[in-house]
Amino acid sequence: MSYPRVASLKSSEAFRRHLSESAIEIPFADDVADGPDSPLAQPLQVHGQRIGNRFCILPMEGWDGTKDGKPTELTRRRWQNFGLSGAKLIWGGEAVAVRRDGRANPNQLMINEANLGEIADLRKLLVDTHAEQFESTDDLMVGIQLTHSGRYARPNEKTKPEPRVPQRNRVLDRRVGVTDDSAILSDDELSRLVDDFIVAAVAAERAGFTFVDVKHCHGYLGHELLAAVQRPGKYGGSFDNRTRFLRDVVAGIDAATTNMHIGVRLSVFDFMPYCPGDDRVGIPEPESETTKIFGATPDGTAIDLAEPSQLIKLMQEIGIRMVCTTAGSPYYNPHIQRPAFFPPSDGYQPPEDPLAGVARQIAAVAELKRQHPEMIFIGSGYTYLQDYLPQVAQAVIEQKMADSIGLGRMVLSYPELPADVIAGEDWQRKKVCRTFSDCTTAPRKGIVSGCYPLDPFYKKRPERELLKAAKAKLNS
Repeated sequence: MSYPRVASLKSSEAFRRHLSESAIEIPFADDVADGPDSPLAQPLQVHGQRIGNRFCILPMEGWDGTKDGKPTELTRRRWQNFGLSGAKLIWGGEAVAVRRDGRANPNQLMINEANLGEIADLRKLLVDTHAEQFESTDDLMVGIQLTHSGRYARPNEKTKPEPRVPQRNRVLDRRVGVTDDSAILSDDELSRLVDDFIVAAVAAERAGFTFVDVKHCHGYLGHELLAAVQRPGKYGGSFDNRTRFLRDVVAGIDAATTNMHIGVRLSVFDFMPYCPGDDRVGIPEPESETTKIFGATPDGTAIDLAEPSQLIKLMQEIGIRMVCTTAGSPYYNPHIQRPAFFPPSDGYQPPEDPLAGVARQIAAVAELKRQHPEMIFIGSGYTYLQDYLPQVAQAVIEQKMADSIGLGRMVLSYPELPADVIAGEDWQRKKVCRTFSDCTTAPRKGIVSGCYPLDPFYKKRPERELLKAAKAKLNS
């Protein structure tokens, strides 16, 4: 299969013509407005606080903390760039483990008493940087993402999975080395984990964060619990049981904190796992258990928003007002979650035009927003739009298809994008992420994440040569 790179579509007309010829529906604004009247500059109100514009920075990890879960200079540089971005909503900064066995890598941040001061300093650095650049921080909202990585936990060695799972899954078990039921978390263990999330949220409030994200996406524990249809006991089977973990965490945080708000980053749909076919193009993996997928049709190949919509209704009932949307997982179907022309070196070639993946996420979020207009929805998947991200972002906001535009990989290479778009500054094309996926390939090979192709800082680092060698070995 062959698709044109977005960078080869040199004009808005060429981009829109390609969408039309490919029957891909993506909203598009012909003229991007700037200044205070720009749709992207309009404020949001949530939890009694004003968020100053419609850009959000999504949580991104760098595999660059210390062994005991503290930030390093690399971590601080990334958070400082988030402050420089001009975005007024910072969704969690990055995933922070609530306890050691839930770390996705041995360098993931971990929130506890020993680390709290330095995690609080991260937030202060971000806010102070924002204040220096943009003066006002009254309309800046900063949260922190709390996580247990579940099936994808690697707390001690980068090359050694130590999965903890809610249920067995034939294909996914094989990928992380689960061979018996010993990896399954018991009901008592999950109840203790609820307490760990509550303790972490209390600490986050002390550190000055406005909200915590109780992570339910990308195949990590919270997300996999939503699909635990064959799990016995109080955390599996029925929808009520599969959402008990979230309900218990929220109730506990509400009781234990003074004014800590709660959001959820949610994979609003998922598909079956994919693997490389004979030609390296992704195909649905044989033997996939399609009943164990949240937000998919029974065959695991298309979206079914019935249960995700039911979950969002439940969120409203328990006081959650913000949902940061995403889809699928970077581990088993990255073309669904993170559309890219160039896959990670250990991945597969996209089985569709990546713009179709962008369109799929935009449409799913728009439908959920239509069904739940009172909720604040942050959209994801925009980076692959590249030079045309501002036009699509403005159209999404104008058409009320989402409330905020979430940016991930793009701000690793172009952190000032939100500020530039709103101010009407010249588009810095040389900084635009082209989805080379080195920021994903690097940590898959145990190397700190960053934008090695475009960020001069990472270009000069010795890890770049390690990454080149690792990619060459994979491709040989």
